[in-house]
Amino acid sequence: MRNILASLVAAGAMLVPATAALAQARASVLVVDTGRIGRECTACKAAGTAINGQITAARARAQTLGTQWQTEEKALETAVAALAGKQPDAALSQRIQRYQASRQQGQNELSQKESQIQSIEANVQQQLANRIVLISEQVRVRRQADIVIAKNSTLASNSAGDITAEVLTALNQQLPSVSVTPLPQQQQAAPAGR
Repeated sequence: MRNILASLVAAGAMLVPATAALAQARASVLVVDTGRIGRECTACKAAGTAINGQITAARARAQTLGTQWQTEEKALETAVAALAGKQPDAALSQRIQRYQASRQQGQNELSQKESQIQSIEANVQQQLANRIVLISEQVRVRRQADIVIAKNSTLASNSAGDITAEVLTALNQQLPSVSVTPLPQQQQAAPAGR
């Protein structure tokens, strides 16, 4: 009995280093839930609110322009129909041209606003991604892990390797807000010889 007990103690002592090595091997891959970070980080929420406000304003502008265009189209159609096949006079022709120019200008305005919002979203994502990568790398080095991957890229993971809360806390401290502006324009290439 004493020999069995001694054997179990010895086996247990041998298992501790093996278990620690196995745990360390499991921890060599760390996981970050970027979706959760996107939903919960302070800068993410503020930027999302600002971007949603711009989207709402753009939709309202599109609706206003659409209503104006529809009203003018009906008036022009009525005026053209009243001609009973005759050519429009100079005043009606100018009115049609002004409508077409106004519509094209409005469509350009909406297109520019859409591009601006997309650029703002890209700028926000770039700022956040750069900081998340930096923080994740710092955690990886500190924990002596081999790799950090996004949780949505995994099929299964151990919660011991999930560093989302740690990254989220550091992100909120290091990047409490982001610039909600379009991406900076690329600087024009310097002339040759400079």
